Amino acid sequence: MSTTEVRPAHAGAEPVRRRRPELPSAVLGLGGLVVFAALLELLPRTGIVSADYFPPFSEMVRALVEAAGTDRFWAATAETVQAWGIGLGIALVAGIGLGLLIGSVELLRRFTASTIEFLRPVPSVALIPLAVLLLGLGLQSTLLLVVYASFWQILIQVVYGVQDVDPVARETARSYHLGRWARVRYLIWPTALPYVMTGVRLGAAVALILAVTAGLVGIGTGLGAEIALAQSSNAVPLVYGLVIFTGLLGVVVNLVARALERRTLAWHSSVRADVGG
Repeated sequence: MSTTEVRPAHAGAEPVRRRRPELPSAVLGLGGLVVFAALLELLPRTGIVSADYFPPFSEMVRALVEAAGTDRFWAATAETVQAWGIGLGIALVAGIGLGLLIGSVELLRRFTASTIEFLRPVPSVALIPLAVLLLGLGLQSTLLLVVYASFWQILIQVVYGVQDVDPVARETARSYHLGRWARVRYLIWPTALPYVMTGVRLGAAVALILAVTAGLVGIGTGLGAEIALAQSSNAVPLVYGLVIFTGLLGVVVNLVARALERRTLAWHSSVRADVGG
């Protein structure tokens, strides 16, 4: 029997068909990962790519599981997470504070616009020689790269959020003689908050990328340094296993950032519509 039910309506009307339930996005996403993993397993085993340079997915996972049984692996993970957390925290404080200031003062916004557009496209890796020269090797150099990369993601979003305040609401606040801090608290901050949360989500992802990259290029420790060591030791499955693990860390960071965004913006129409859908 067909699962589609047809119910007669009034004469001359088309039959009403029941909508088939759609699969949740999480299920579809998991299915995509399974297909991708199967593809990684089949490509080297069928000879399409050389297993010497691209081992099967099962060997990558086996090497990762073996590495996860050592203290060295978790120490490297802790170092990466530490650099990520500290760097992102500094970028948040600086980006939100300066973003509110620059966005609220028209003269300051116009004065800094060219400077921001000049500095923002500069890749963080271009600062590596400067970081090594000024700070040497270690956590401080890593933080310089992490903060520089994630700061711009946050700053730009906050400035855009402040500029999105309704001009009528601004004039209303002035007519009621609200002070500067009252306007920031009750007018500017609620309007800019969705932009702030977008900046947090983008900045968190970029901060993780730079925390790993710093180890890859030899100025920091953590998972990036472990990947570089595995590569120099010709431990190919371990290289891919560590890359997979950093990808999983990125997924966790994104999920946490989105959960924080939904919780913080529960009052916002876009979040309510997303939950309702």
